[in-house]
Amino acid sequence: MTRPVVAVLDYGSGNVHSAVKALDAAGADARLTKDRRLVLEADGLVVPGVGAFRAVMESLTASRGDELIGRRLAGGRPVLGICVGMQVLFERGVERGVDTEGLGEWPGTVTELDAPVLPHMGWNTVEVGEGSRLFAGIEGERFYFVHSFGAQKWHLDVQPPFPQPTLTWCGYGSSPFLAAVENGPLSATQFHPEKSGQAGIRLLSNWIGGLGTATL
Repeated sequence: MTRPVVAVLDYGSGNVHSAVKALDAAGADARLTKDRRLVLEADGLVVPGVGAFRAVMESLTASRGDELIGRRLAGGRPVLGICVGMQVLFERGVERGVDTEGLGEWPGTVTELDAPVLPHMGWNTVEVGEGSRLFAGIEGERFYFVHSFGAQKWHLDVQPPFPQPTLTWCGYGSSPFLAAVENGPLSATQFHPEKSGQAGIRLLSNWIGGLGTATL
């Protein structure tokens, strides 16, 4: 059986090899790449991200990754953001007084978590949204987080006939934050599936299972 081709966007953001290995283990033909054609035509695209919101956005725009993400989504082709790769999908990020424009796929601002200890590092449970495909069969599992910032509100008002996004939340400190969003072809997780053991592999497998296959 042909394994879906998943491009992992190589734009200079940290160690992405663990994501490639996890995607392979989950059933994908994962390819770390800068090749524009492959990024656009792969069955799925994964956008990893570590570090500061501004640094990730600068690297994305310098490599024209923002353009590639937008073109895929305009064509309804699946994209999965991870960690800061999720955060930059929102309109803005504010980190220690630095206000940075994001990709604007979702309205809202990523801000610092209101918690006594930061970063939020380690394993945590999540409150899975009803009908989630990403979390099918792993609703009660824990996932691995490393972050100090997150989207703590959801502002997108979707009108019929478009389906409502599936939102998964996590509690840490005084305000919950979005742990995952499933919104048509665009999905994202604040935690690291590639560092979340078998639960993370299962989540990636669920995402891969929704992809088509193409010969590239």
